[in-house]
Amino acid sequence: MDPLAWTDARLPEFIRDLEALVCLESPSRDLEGLSHCASFLKEAFSPLGRVEERLLATGPLLRFSRPGREGRLLLLLHYDTVHPKGAFSFRVEGDVAVGPGVYDMKGSFIQLLYALRFLEEQGVSHPSLTALFTPDEEIGSLESRPFIEEEARSADWVLVLEPPTPEGDLKVARKGVGLYRLRALGRAAHQGVEPEKGVNAILELAHQVLKVMTLEDRTRGTTLGPNRIQGGTATNVVAEEAVLEIDLRAWTLEEAQRVEAGLKALRPVLEGARLELSGGLNRPPMEPTPESLALFEKARAIGRRLGLELRPGRVGGGSDGNFTAALAPTLDGLGLFGRDAHQRTEGVYLNQIPHRVALLALLLSEL
Repeated sequence: MDPLAWTDARLPEFIRDLEALVCLESPSRDLEGLSHCASFLKEAFSPLGRVEERLLATGPLLRFSRPGREGRLLLLLHYDTVHPKGAFSFRVEGDVAVGPGVYDMKGSFIQLLYALRFLEEQGVSHPSLTALFTPDEEIGSLESRPFIEEEARSADWVLVLEPPTPEGDLKVARKGVGLYRLRALGRAAHQGVEPEKGVNAILELAHQVLKVMTLEDRTRGTTLGPNRIQGGTATNVVAEEAVLEIDLRAWTLEEAQRVEAGLKALRPVLEGARLELSGGLNRPPMEPTPESLALFEKARAIGRRLGLELRPGRVGGGSDGNFTAALAPTLDGLGLFGRDAHQRTEGVYLNQIPHRVALLALLLSEL
């Protein structure tokens, strides 16, 4: 039986399982919600392989493994979401299932569950498989990253079950993400009595923002966002300290390193002011390689057999695939097709679920 028809016949059951997982709300850092969600996943996947649990400060990290033929495949999924509890609830609106995290990316867990059930029921082989279910992707994967990289070093392929692009395409490239904190230190003084004795840290940062933006190069896709600034204590006190938070996005490591060097080279404009820079590259760029593009072509050929015309997508947001791209051939965007990630209208298209389950099942079996 082909996986498209197999999944289509089980779509009502799939939706029930999807609702059960989405209703276990699991915002990042909500240890209780994350633990309930991890317990659900552990119970669901245990019949199909071995599930090991490691408790991190950010929540349980689950490692699912299933033996197979030669070759080692790593799958990456996260079950934390950006939505606070009670923001909105699961519901079906026409052909869209809406709910917190249903698209990014709880639907991917049910997709993988059904793909594995199909392979087992049909007796179809696949490479040895490991999947990491992580609790902290939406907040940078700081605790999960070492485990992800360790697994990727011994993997032949990495599949990331993040959502596809808004057009339904897979992802072969992602921008690197840098988070920097520029702190200006001045000298406090009474604004009315002796302002000349002060050094205004906010004014210093105003000068620095313009310098920071000269490092941006949109022709290369390199953007800088000086998107948060704070400082000072009272309106009648010359601001002694101010902090600027900067978001960097770049397609290549070379560009990210160029910008970081420029940030480190910043010097104060006001006499008596000092600057301190902290932070760095949170996620390196996910740059395509010949091997990762060959992996995409494999998925594209399978997609065509299912009536999907998949293109190689490039996106500005980061994922755990950013960590693995330099370690093993990585293909991203293999999750369910839907809409509006991180919004209250976030949803997945029900009529596309069989196609995405079939795509994943066939890719697992044909690698």
